[in-house]
Amino acid sequence: MLDQFGREISYLRISVTDRCNLRCRYCMPAQGVTWVDHSAILTYEQIVRIVRASAALGIKKVRLTGGEPLVRKGLAGLVEALKAIDGIASVTLTTNGLLLVEQLPDLLQAGLDGINLSLDTLDRAQFAHITRRDALPQALAGLEAALAAPGLRVKVNCVPTGENDDQLIPLAELARSCRLDVRFIELMPIGLGSALPRRTEQEVREILERTFGPALPCPQGGGDGPGRYLTFAGFTGRVGFISAMTHQFCSGCNRVRLTAAGFLKTCLQYDQGVDLKALLEAGADDAALQAAIGEAIRSKPASHHFGGDKQAADEGRNMNQIGG
Repeated sequence: MLDQFGREISYLRISVTDRCNLRCRYCMPAQGVTWVDHSAILTYEQIVRIVRASAALGIKKVRLTGGEPLVRKGLAGLVEALKAIDGIASVTLTTNGLLLVEQLPDLLQAGLDGINLSLDTLDRAQFAHITRRDALPQALAGLEAALAAPGLRVKVNCVPTGENDDQLIPLAELARSCRLDVRFIELMPIGLGSALPRRTEQEVREILERTFGPALPCPQGGGDGPGRYLTFAGFTGRVGFISAMTHQFCSGCNRVRLTAAGFLKTCLQYDQGVDLKALLEAGADDAALQAAIGEAIRSKPASHHFGGDKQAADEGRNMNQIGG
């Protein structure tokens, strides 16, 4: 369906949990995390019902996120149920990869279409510093398993913060020999990320071109969102940039987000939308559910204002509470 600015909204990101087995510095504090109570988390049955209503309004692609989605039991069953909904063309997953080796066979059997693996460094000590967990071998094993799965679309997501400058080249190198996308995502000033340094797309591109030579154009298809892609001589895969800060893409935004607690967020920056869990628990029928989703989408804001003055409706939670 179209929002008030004529944008077609076809992509729904669903956080299935706020819990995570890492503590990345731009996402969560090291200690003292207040978790959403299990009773306040959407059940899988509620998620399926919301997606069915959303598909009737034009949602075609679903991405499961967290926290870390693989820490929630039975995720493959949810993938299978979502793939069976009329109108849903793609179900994908964003993960840190730590639990992927053991769960990937069931996810593939359920019909999972793609995986985005979050990986900010290939250096074990640096990984432990950024994530506060010594778990790089598990993440790399997950990536290797994903790359070995026939037909699975694989992307690696890196957030350049300045402290991992020495790892931008090794990460981009993954796209030289592997048919995957390595994307560099500008850190947005949300939650803990507000206080951290960041690298811009231009800064990262200059680092890459000093090693790999001039960037080359490449096909831009195959994505659900705002990634812009290039490649380098001799590369099999692509290098992408998602640059909300320096290349605002709000005019083409096609997504909304559903938090683990059932709140439909229409823009990452703003704490506005509709509490779908409350509606379901109040006994809303399918027509009322669709109407609430439709009204929220129609009211989607024109753009974020990252870098500008703080506004009353700005989101104040950390990324694990919103949905990564």
